[in-house]
Amino acid sequence: MKLISWNVNGIRAVMKKEFIESLNSMAPDILCLQETKAQDNQVVEALKDIDGFHIYINSAVKKGYSGTAILSKKEPLGVTYGIGIEEHDQEGRVITAEYKEFYLVNAYVPNSQNELKRLDYRAQWDKDILTFLQKLDTKKPVVFCGDLNVAHTDKDIKNAKSNYNKSAGYTQTEIDGLSAFIECGFVDTWRYFNPDEIKYSWWSYRFNSRAKNTGWRIDYFLTSRRLLEVISDTEIHNDVYGSDHCPVSININF
Repeated sequence: MKLISWNVNGIRAVMKKEFIESLNSMAPDILCLQETKAQDNQVVEALKDIDGFHIYINSAVKKGYSGTAILSKKEPLGVTYGIGIEEHDQEGRVITAEYKEFYLVNAYVPNSQNELKRLDYRAQWDKDILTFLQKLDTKKPVVFCGDLNVAHTDKDIKNAKSNYNKSAGYTQTEIDGLSAFIECGFVDTWRYFNPDEIKYSWWSYRFNSRAKNTGWRIDYFLTSRRLLEVISDTEIHNDVYGSDHCPVSININF
Protein backbone atom coordinates (compact mmCIF):
# COMPACT_ATOMS: atom_id res chain seq x y z
CA MET A 1 0.00 0.00 0.00
CA LYS A 2 1.62 3.24 -1.16
CA LEU A 3 0.78 6.36 0.86
CA ILE A 4 1.62 9.83 -0.43
CA SER A 5 1.35 13.16 1.37
CA TRP A 6 1.48 16.44 -0.55
CA ASN A 7 0.86 20.06 0.34
CA VAL A 8 -0.49 21.25 -3.00
CA ASN A 9 -0.74 24.95 -2.06
CA GLY A 10 -4.14 25.26 -3.71
CA ILE A 11 -5.95 22.31 -5.30
CA ARG A 12 -7.35 24.44 -8.12
CA ALA A 13 -3.91 25.86 -8.89
CA VAL A 14 -2.09 22.52 -8.86
CA MET A 15 -4.63 20.96 -11.22
CA LYS A 16 -3.28 23.31 -13.88
CA LYS A 17 0.27 22.03 -13.30
CA GLU A 18 0.21 18.40 -14.48
CA PHE A 19 -1.26 17.16 -11.19
CA ILE A 20 -3.06 14.22 -12.81
CA GLU A 21 0.10 13.19 -14.67
CA SER A 22 2.06 13.31 -11.39
CA LEU A 23 -0.65 11.31 -9.65
CA ASN A 24 -0.62 8.64 -12.33
CA SER A 25 3.17 8.46 -12.26
CA MET A 26 3.40 8.06 -8.48
CA ALA A 27 0.39 5.69 -8.37
CA PRO A 28 -0.62 6.01 -4.71
CA ASP A 29 -3.17 3.80 -3.01
CA ILE A 30 -3.86 6.67 -0.62
CA LEU A 31 -3.14 10.35 -1.30
CA CYS A 32 -3.25 12.88 1.53
CA LEU A 33 -3.47 16.52 0.47
CA GLN A 34 -2.92 19.65 2.54
CA GLU A 35 -3.62 23.32 1.90
CA THR A 36 -6.38 22.70 -0.62
CA LYS A 37 -7.48 26.35 -0.21
CA ALA A 38 -11.03 25.59 -1.34
CA GLN A 39 -14.49 24.69 -0.08
CA ASP A 40 -15.81 21.15 -0.31
CA ASN A 41 -17.70 21.67 -3.57
CA GLN A 42 -14.68 23.35 -5.15
CA VAL A 43 -12.43 20.43 -4.21
CA VAL A 44 -14.95 17.99 -5.67
CA GLU A 45 -15.05 20.02 -8.88
CA ALA A 46 -11.24 20.20 -9.09
CA LEU A 47 -10.93 16.42 -8.68
CA LYS A 48 -13.79 15.46 -11.00
CA ASP A 49 -11.54 13.90 -13.63
CA ILE A 50 -9.77 11.61 -11.15
CA ASP A 51 -11.27 8.12 -11.03
CA GLY A 52 -10.88 5.18 -8.69
CA PHE A 53 -10.68 6.99 -5.36
CA HIS A 54 -13.00 7.55 -2.44
CA ILE A 55 -12.60 11.26 -1.62
CA TYR A 56 -12.89 12.83 1.83
CA ILE A 57 -12.62 16.60 2.34
CA ASN A 58 -12.24 18.87 5.34
CA SER A 59 -12.42 22.54 4.39
CA ALA A 60 -11.87 25.57 6.59
CA VAL A 61 -14.74 27.83 7.53
CA LYS A 62 -12.69 30.70 6.10
CA LYS A 63 -12.86 30.51 2.31
CA GLY A 64 -9.68 29.93 0.33
CA TYR A 65 -7.72 28.96 3.44
CA SER A 66 -6.07 25.80 4.75
CA GLY A 67 -8.04 22.58 4.10
CA THR A 68 -7.20 18.88 3.75
CA ALA A 69 -8.37 15.91 1.70
CA ILE A 70 -7.80 12.15 1.51
CA LEU A 71 -8.14 10.17 -1.72
CA SER A 72 -8.23 6.44 -1.00
CA LYS A 73 -8.61 3.53 -3.41
CA LYS A 74 -9.73 1.34 -0.53
CA GLU A 75 -12.80 2.54 1.33
CA PRO A 76 -11.90 3.22 4.99
CA LEU A 77 -13.86 1.65 7.81
CA GLY A 78 -14.68 5.16 8.95
CA VAL A 79 -13.62 8.80 8.56
CA THR A 80 -13.65 11.63 11.09
CA TYR A 81 -12.87 15.32 10.72
CA GLY A 82 -10.93 17.45 13.18
CA ILE A 83 -9.77 16.46 16.65
CA GLY A 84 -12.84 17.41 18.66
CA ILE A 85 -11.64 20.86 19.78
CA GLU A 86 -13.70 23.60 18.18
CA GLU A 87 -10.96 26.24 18.21
CA HIS A 88 -8.77 23.97 16.09
CA ASP A 89 -11.47 22.40 13.97
CA GLN A 90 -12.58 25.63 12.27
CA GLU A 91 -9.61 25.46 9.91
CA GLY A 92 -10.09 22.07 8.22
CA ARG A 93 -6.66 20.81 9.24
CA VAL A 94 -7.21 17.16 10.14
CA ILE A 95 -8.87 14.10 8.57
CA THR A 96 -8.61 10.65 10.13
CA ALA A 97 -9.34 7.51 8.12
CA GLU A 98 -9.57 4.17 9.90
CA TYR A 99 -8.40 1.04 8.12
CA LYS A 100 -8.31 -2.54 9.38
CA GLU A 101 -4.65 -2.38 10.35
CA PHE A 102 -4.11 1.29 11.26
CA TYR A 103 -5.42 4.81 11.61
CA LEU A 104 -4.28 7.37 9.04
CA VAL A 105 -4.24 10.97 10.26
CA ASN A 106 -3.68 13.61 7.58
CA ALA A 107 -2.79 17.03 9.00
CA TYR A 108 -1.90 20.53 7.90
CA VAL A 109 -0.23 21.91 11.01
CA PRO A 110 -0.68 25.65 11.68
CA ASN A 111 2.14 27.95 10.63
CA SER A 112 3.43 30.22 13.40
CA GLN A 113 3.36 33.09 10.89
CA ASN A 114 5.40 36.24 10.47
CA GLU A 115 6.90 37.63 13.67
CA LEU A 116 5.85 34.32 15.28
CA LYS A 117 2.50 35.87 16.17
CA ARG A 118 0.79 32.47 16.21
CA LEU A 119 3.55 30.55 17.99
CA ASP A 120 1.64 30.14 21.27
CA TYR A 121 -1.39 28.81 19.40
CA ARG A 122 0.86 26.46 17.44
CA ALA A 123 2.39 25.11 20.66
CA GLN A 124 -1.05 24.33 22.05
CA TRP A 125 -2.10 22.72 18.76
CA ASP A 126 0.91 20.40 18.91
CA LYS A 127 -0.01 19.29 22.42
CA ASP A 128 -3.65 18.72 21.52
CA ILE A 129 -2.98 16.73 18.36
CA LEU A 130 -0.43 14.59 20.21
CA THR A 131 -3.09 13.74 22.81
CA PHE A 132 -5.45 12.86 19.96
CA LEU A 133 -2.85 10.58 18.33
CA GLN A 134 -2.02 8.87 21.60
CA LYS A 135 -5.68 7.98 22.15
CA LEU A 136 -5.89 6.45 18.69
CA ASP A 137 -2.65 4.56 19.27
CA THR A 138 -4.17 2.70 22.22
CA LYS A 139 -6.62 1.10 19.74
CA LYS A 140 -4.41 0.37 16.73
CA PRO A 141 -1.20 1.76 15.14
CA VAL A 142 -1.20 5.29 13.74
CA VAL A 143 0.22 6.81 10.56
CA PHE A 144 0.42 10.59 11.01
CA CYS A 145 1.34 12.51 7.87
CA GLY A 146 1.26 15.95 6.37
CA ASP A 147 2.85 19.35 6.33
CA LEU A 148 3.97 19.60 9.96
CA ASN A 149 5.48 23.06 9.40
CA VAL A 150 8.69 22.39 11.31
CA ALA A 151 12.24 21.45 10.40
CA HIS A 152 13.33 19.16 13.22
CA THR A 153 17.13 19.44 13.10
CA ASP A 154 19.81 21.35 11.24
CA LYS A 155 19.88 18.46 8.75
CA ASP A 156 16.34 19.43 7.75
CA ILE A 157 16.95 23.07 6.82
CA LYS A 158 19.51 24.68 4.54
CA ASN A 159 20.24 27.79 6.60
CA ALA A 160 19.75 26.61 10.15
CA LYS A 161 21.69 29.27 12.02
CA SER A 162 20.09 32.30 10.36
CA ASN A 163 16.56 30.90 10.82
CA TYR A 164 16.80 29.51 14.36
CA ASN A 165 14.27 31.15 16.71
CA LYS A 166 13.59 33.79 14.07
CA SER A 167 11.58 32.03 11.37
CA ALA A 168 8.29 30.20 11.70
CA GLY A 169 9.01 26.49 11.47
CA TYR A 170 12.43 26.55 13.10
CA THR A 171 11.96 27.81 16.63
CA GLN A 172 12.85 25.80 19.69
CA THR A 173 9.17 25.73 20.63
CA GLU A 174 8.25 24.03 17.36
CA ILE A 175 11.27 21.73 17.44
CA ASP A 176 10.30 20.66 20.97
CA GLY A 177 6.76 20.06 19.75
CA LEU A 178 7.96 17.55 17.15
CA SER A 179 10.40 16.02 19.62
CA ALA A 180 7.45 15.32 21.92
CA PHE A 181 5.79 13.21 19.21
CA ILE A 182 8.99 11.22 18.79
CA GLU A 183 9.48 10.80 22.53
CA CYS A 184 5.95 9.40 22.73
CA GLY A 185 6.80 6.68 20.24
CA PHE A 186 5.94 8.18 16.86
CA VAL A 187 8.87 7.66 14.49
CA ASP A 188 9.97 10.08 11.77
CA THR A 189 10.12 7.35 9.15
CA TRP A 190 12.17 9.13 6.51
CA ARG A 191 14.88 10.12 9.00
CA TYR A 192 14.78 6.66 10.60
CA PHE A 193 15.65 5.01 7.28
CA ASN A 194 17.87 7.88 6.05
CA PRO A 195 19.72 9.04 9.17
CA ASP A 196 22.29 11.23 7.45
CA GLU A 197 20.75 12.16 4.10
CA ILE A 198 20.00 15.81 3.35
CA LYS A 199 16.80 16.22 1.36
CA TYR A 200 14.10 18.89 1.45
CA SER A 201 10.37 18.97 0.77
CA TRP A 202 9.64 22.73 0.68
CA TRP A 203 11.30 25.70 -1.00
CA SER A 204 10.31 29.34 -0.91
CA TYR A 205 9.06 30.76 -4.18
CA ARG A 206 11.50 33.63 -3.58
CA PHE A 207 15.19 33.88 -4.50
CA ASN A 208 15.06 30.93 -6.94
CA SER A 209 15.19 28.70 -3.86
CA ARG A 210 14.19 25.41 -5.44
CA ALA A 211 16.77 25.65 -8.21
CA LYS A 212 19.40 26.38 -5.55
CA ASN A 213 17.95 23.67 -3.25
CA THR A 214 17.69 26.17 -0.43
CA GLY A 215 14.95 24.22 1.27
CA TRP A 216 13.36 22.79 4.39
CA ARG A 217 12.13 19.29 5.20
CA ILE A 218 8.76 19.98 6.80
CA ASP A 219 6.58 17.20 5.32
CA TYR A 220 6.55 13.94 7.23
CA PHE A 221 5.22 10.48 7.85
CA LEU A 222 5.35 9.74 11.57
CA THR A 223 4.20 6.26 12.54
CA SER A 224 3.73 4.15 15.61
CA ARG A 225 7.01 2.33 16.23
CA ARG A 226 5.36 -1.07 15.85
CA LEU A 227 4.69 -0.30 12.18
CA LEU A 228 8.38 0.03 11.29
CA GLU A 229 8.69 -3.64 10.40
CA VAL A 230 6.10 -3.23 7.62
CA ILE A 231 7.30 0.13 6.23
CA SER A 232 9.58 0.45 3.21
CA ASP A 233 10.45 2.83 0.40
CA THR A 234 10.31 6.11 2.28
CA GLU A 235 10.74 8.80 -0.37
CA ILE A 236 10.87 12.55 -0.86
CA HIS A 237 9.85 13.17 -4.47
CA ASN A 238 12.00 16.16 -5.43
CA ASP A 239 11.32 15.53 -9.10
CA VAL A 240 7.59 16.29 -8.77
CA TYR A 241 6.61 19.92 -9.30
CA GLY A 242 3.37 21.88 -9.15
CA SER A 243 3.62 23.28 -5.61
CA ASP A 244 6.21 24.88 -3.36
CA HIS A 245 6.20 21.48 -1.59
CA CYS A 246 7.00 18.14 -3.16
CA PRO A 247 5.23 14.90 -2.26
CA VAL A 248 6.58 12.48 0.35
CA SER A 249 5.67 8.80 0.54
CA ILE A 250 5.95 5.49 2.32
CA ASN A 251 4.97 1.92 1.47
CA ILE A 252 3.20 -0.19 4.07
CA ASN A 253 3.46 -3.93 3.45
CA PHE A 254 0.74 -5.85 5.27
